[in-house]
Amino acid sequence: MPAHPEHPRFKGIPLPPSGWTLAVLLALYIFTGLVGHDPWKNDDALTIGIVHDIVANGNWLTPGLAGRPYPDAPLYYWVAAASSHVFSWLLPVHAGARLASGLCTLLALAFILLAARELHGREAAPAAPLLLAGSIGFLFHAHEAQPMLAALTAHTAAYWGLFLLGRKPVAGACYFGSALGLGFLANGLPPMLPLVPLAAFVVWRSEKRQQAALLLVGSLLLAAALGGAWLIALLANSPDYLAAFWRSESTQLHASAQPLVNLWGLVMMLPWYAWPAFPLAGWTLWAKRRQFTTRPLALPVVAFLMVLLGVSYCFGARSAPALLLLPPLVLLAVPGITSLRRGAANAFDWFGMITFSVFAGVVWVAWCATVFGWPERLARQASRLEPGFIGHLSIPAVGLALFGTAVWCWLIATSPRSPMRGIMHWMAGLTLFWLLTATLLMPWVDHGKTYRPVSASLARALPETRNCIASTNVADSILASLDYFDGIRTLTTRSEAGLDCDWLLMHGLPRDKGAIAAGGWRKVWEGGRPSDRRDAEKLQLYRRDVRKAP
Repeated sequence: MPAHPEHPRFKGIPLPPSGWTLAVLLALYIFTGLVGHDPWKNDDALTIGIVHDIVANGNWLTPGLAGRPYPDAPLYYWVAAASSHVFSWLLPVHAGARLASGLCTLLALAFILLAARELHGREAAPAAPLLLAGSIGFLFHAHEAQPMLAALTAHTAAYWGLFLLGRKPVAGACYFGSALGLGFLANGLPPMLPLVPLAAFVVWRSEKRQQAALLLVGSLLLAAALGGAWLIALLANSPDYLAAFWRSESTQLHASAQPLVNLWGLVMMLPWYAWPAFPLAGWTLWAKRRQFTTRPLALPVVAFLMVLLGVSYCFGARSAPALLLLPPLVLLAVPGITSLRRGAANAFDWFGMITFSVFAGVVWVAWCATVFGWPERLARQASRLEPGFIGHLSIPAVGLALFGTAVWCWLIATSPRSPMRGIMHWMAGLTLFWLLTATLLMPWVDHGKTYRPVSASLARALPETRNCIASTNVADSILASLDYFDGIRTLTTRSEAGLDCDWLLMHGLPRDKGAIAAGGWRKVWEGGRPSDRRDAEKLQLYRRDVRKAP
């Protein structure tokens, strides 16, 4: 007898989700956590430092960092600087700049939806943005100031353009060329190179091969025109910056001395980084192995292999560039959702519901420990990890967290049976976990990650009238934070001007303490974040009281 559809007592979200339902869920995931915390170390602080330099000094053509040139593709920084300016009446620069990441993420999810429609049909397409947003590795970078998100957006738009070539050739070629050119402007040449052999593969498989080849040439010319406009402006106004930019690009193209090691590292990263798209893509290949050469499978497989080779050779086994591996895996995983056997689908569904229900409970208990001091053992552990943190009750944050928890309970109780239910619950559970973290635990996390108190303490240790400050072994992200918070800028010790400075900022202990003493340097300040317990993790400030004889 045919199975009757399940009718829940209370009507839930129809599956697959579409329209405003899908848009609201994805928007909640995207924009939660973009504001409400300081710049953090690594890419977030580095990017915000460059945006701050553009906003403060107007260096739109040649972005810089803490007073130094920083040769890099500028498009993401332009968008971030523009968004920080537009919302300056409401948000600080660092929060306004992160809205650019929200825009890139929103566009990437929209383009992966459109690409999945062309490849797998309208009914299965909503699984693609749910899979992309639900990938664990994507969560780490979607809520920071991250230029690689612009490259990810360019990749998803390029896939849509390529898959559209058979149905709307001219439009598809224009979309592909625009994505390629804007992707170069956003992140340089290396992230875009894997798309070229994929385009050649699409042309080779095309029924109208000659027409497709001409359109591909036209799209490459369009990409060259978009990217070349900035290069021509640099050549006319700042040829030194242009030369430095090309040196940086060349270094990336020849960066990897061990591509096979990097390749293996990326492959080992994918099972957790691309979960759940990775196992679902594997199931697709197994379940549809007799259709391996068909368009819906062959194109994502070739795309994944090209990107895997490009990322491993140019970037290594790093988390941010690995974002580019997610779209082809997602496109390959979409058919796997509808072809899962009932037992496996139910197991995946229950795994997601139980996992994120437990995670939500853990976040609530952790919040109680940081705010009310209960449970006592957990409160002591939280205080040990982030010394000096004092929790405060925020009614709006708690209200939003309670609302999100209630919606989660309603969703898992009312969702109808559907092949999409497992991935819908996974995505909604991940959104709940991030929402609770951002509303309840963000003050505790921010207390340990921000360099604002460190920068303020360093500023107090420096006199208003002083000679220049040289720096050694200080990461660009820390230099960006010091400049952003208190306008503290340094010169590199490798420059002639830096050698003449009377102040020296160092990250960690000096390698040769004897050379420091012989140079007349005396330590006058030491500081670090609450979690920086070792001397090797702290900043050291030295003052030269006696100059060496020339």
